[in-house]
Amino acid sequence: MIGDGVDAWYLVYSKPRQEEKAWWNLDAQGFRCYLPYARVRRHHRRRYRTFIEPMFPRYLFIRLAAGIEDWSPIRSTYGVSGLVRFGPWPAQVPDALVELIRERTAQGYCDLAPEPLHPGERVRVLDGPFKGYEGIFQAKRGDERAIILLDLVNQHTALQISQHDLERA
Repeated sequence: MIGDGVDAWYLVYSKPRQEEKAWWNLDAQGFRCYLPYARVRRHHRRRYRTFIEPMFPRYLFIRLAAGIEDWSPIRSTYGVSGLVRFGPWPAQVPDALVELIRERTAQGYCDLAPEPLHPGERVRVLDGPFKGYEGIFQAKRGDERAIILLDLVNQHTALQISQHDLERA
């Protein structure tokens, strides 16, 4: 495995929130690196927002030729903690896995944010006094709220609820 001179993908472990700095500095040294991104939705300052951030926090991929390239500069690169290892050997990542990730991030990032709901879709309430109830999504009300129809006591009742407290049923 190690020492055969064949190019393979390995994992670099970066310092916290320094994946891009590690990528930039490794690339400047001539290493071939890959840092996949994902679009995610998270709660930030009392609102849900969409962010594009590294898909695997603190990890990036690096292509190396075992036994040929000098790997010693990697661990002293700004932003890098070191190579991921299993015992004394660096952890090798299958080419097929990296290619699959590359295909899914062809537009620049992988979309991990949930798809918007459409009128008429069945939804389930995730939080609050109606947690566990199912209803029908009617409409968006601004950026944060939604109107859904719930069947309460054999009568359809319109209810305004945070969109983030809903999931597809």
